[in-house]
Amino acid sequence: MVRTALFEAAHIMLTRATRFSSLKHWALDVAKRRGMKRAKVALARKLGVVLHRMWVDATEFRWSKAATMA
Repeated sequence: MVRTALFEAAHIMLTRATRFSSLKHWALDVAKRRGMKRAKVALARKLGVVLHRMWVDATEFRWSKAATMA
């Protein structure tokens, strides 16, 4: 069920989300090179890795890299 939820989150992030993030930009670059289906799978995996690191480190998600610099 987690796999399905991650894929659905990637699909929504690429198709319906209006707020732009570095993850979306990365996935759209992958989509240009490899196709939208592979980009969704790659983004789902990347989201899983990010969520796991957030869980292990107990950190919050940041939309941009600018927040880390400040």
